[in-house]
Amino acid sequence: MDQHSDRKFIIGGIILLITLIILVRLFFLQVIDTSSKLSAENNSKRIDFEYPARGLIYDRNHKLLVYNQPAYDLMITPSDLKPFDTTELCDILKISRERMKEGIKNSYKKLRDPFIKQLSPETYAVLQERLFKFPGFYVKARTLRKYEREIASHLLGYVGEVDEAIIQADPNYSLGDYIGISGLEKSYEKVLRGEKGQKVYLVDVHSKVMGPFQGGRFDKDATVGRDIVCTIDADLQEYGEKLMKNYKGSVVALEPSTGEILAFISSPFYNPSLLIGRQRTQNYLLLQKDTLQPIFNRPLMANYPPGSTFKTINGLIGLQEKVISTQSEFYCDLGYYSGRVRVGCHNHHSPLDFREGIQNSCNAYFCNVFRRIIEDPKYGNVTEAFNNWRRHVVSFNLGSRLNSDFTNELPGFIPQSSYYDKYYGKNGWKALTIISLAIGQGEILVTPMQMANMTSIIANRGYYYIPHSVKEIQGQNNIDERFKEKKYTTIDTANFRPVIEGMYLAVNGGAGSTAYWARLPKIAICGKTGTAENPHGEDHSIFIAFAPKDDPKIALAVYVENAGFGSSYAAPIASLLIEKYLTDTITRPWMEQRLLETNLLYKN
Repeated sequence: MDQHSDRKFIIGGIILLITLIILVRLFFLQVIDTSSKLSAENNSKRIDFEYPARGLIYDRNHKLLVYNQPAYDLMITPSDLKPFDTTELCDILKISRERMKEGIKNSYKKLRDPFIKQLSPETYAVLQERLFKFPGFYVKARTLRKYEREIASHLLGYVGEVDEAIIQADPNYSLGDYIGISGLEKSYEKVLRGEKGQKVYLVDVHSKVMGPFQGGRFDKDATVGRDIVCTIDADLQEYGEKLMKNYKGSVVALEPSTGEILAFISSPFYNPSLLIGRQRTQNYLLLQKDTLQPIFNRPLMANYPPGSTFKTINGLIGLQEKVISTQSEFYCDLGYYSGRVRVGCHNHHSPLDFREGIQNSCNAYFCNVFRRIIEDPKYGNVTEAFNNWRRHVVSFNLGSRLNSDFTNELPGFIPQSSYYDKYYGKNGWKALTIISLAIGQGEILVTPMQMANMTSIIANRGYYYIPHSVKEIQGQNNIDERFKEKKYTTIDTANFRPVIEGMYLAVNGGAGSTAYWARLPKIAICGKTGTAENPHGEDHSIFIAFAPKDDPKIALAVYVENAGFGSSYAAPIASLLIEKYLTDTITRPWMEQRLLETNLLYKN
């Protein structure tokens, strides 16, 4: 009897335990874990996103550059599909029957994915008239970028579809969304994109729409993106691209008083319209394979030696450190010689004072200046003097990113003393070891944007504003505060005057001056030529300039790859751009014609 009683209690206990487990599990599923509820709810609704139009982009004079055009995604509701004329629809869409079958098959797996993305307005017009013949198909509208003028592709950038990495990083995006990939479109994505809207529908088990979900309480209207006024002058940009179309290189023009970018040219360039629509991926691959690298952003990413344009910096440092004065004279016998060191120079009169050294771009003069800087007895040793030299150089924002509103700028390179310690050993090098830095060669590397900013600093007599590409944002009082902060170099304002006078003489000092061909009779241009050594082929032609001499309105740097002396191509291009910007006329058509008729694209 007792044995049966014990068994009864054991069995009862087991039943009670099982009942308790079931109740706990039910409580967890129904109260704590809502995934099954959400899954059921998600299966009963469909979310259709409404894509906002991106903000428009204008130039500094409010001329339209980028706007939107309608595009249409063809969607499928599998539950509504009925037999239709496959051949007719394939003809309208210009696709194969195999592509049609594969698309319909995929629609059952991914209801929100378009069957075909970005139908052209022409295709949509034909389809819309016959859409009643194809039950289960419907069209969702969106917009694509359109360009009023096919210019400034590297500055404006382009838009592309998000990938999984972007979606995981930012919950604002989902499959099918578009995002700025480069240029302004990327830097100002949050401003331009607007906010997506959505319509949430109640659907049955066959995905057929039954009406708004919960009376439309989760619906949201799309918010259009904000417009942007960028800093470039569209006419100057277009003219600059015209001049550069047969050359590899770049042009960056700035307004010295603000740091606003007036022109931003990377050549070869590409038609921005190639990177919109259904052919975008195919066109991008073709551009990527092009040996001329049209999608490479030279103003921000190309690293060049500054060449003789850097003599202006060494001259300023020499004056600041008082190792020379404007009256200091040095002889030049077709170059600089010291022991085994020889740095050649072109023929000009000798000796030269400071202004004449810049005017004639004398290598011997600035080798002497550099040697005095590095061997300055007020510093304990060469390393200390070099570090002081470098302190001045980097105050021009060379060797580091400018912190502009572009996301892909490179820092260039200004070597540290440790760099030479590594190669020559500590105390194993001296001024003559690194004498090539005197003339902007050796290890120094800069980007064209940095060179334009350096020129702007000289024009401003010692200060600059960070270069930037946006002037106004709709609904926003000001641009980023960092673009309004005046930044100073380590050089006293007074020391810029003789450098500017030397640059003025380089252009206006007579037929023997290095930049004589850049002169304009009614505009006081100050400039400096440069020739950057190129180990892979012919040297690069460089010219920096600003104008007018007093109260300058434009400062620019021009690089023409494999074009030889700075006076040959870079200086005339800069001069024509200055004239175009300041007067809106060209008084030297013969110079323009020579540049347009020469083609150096395939020269190296």
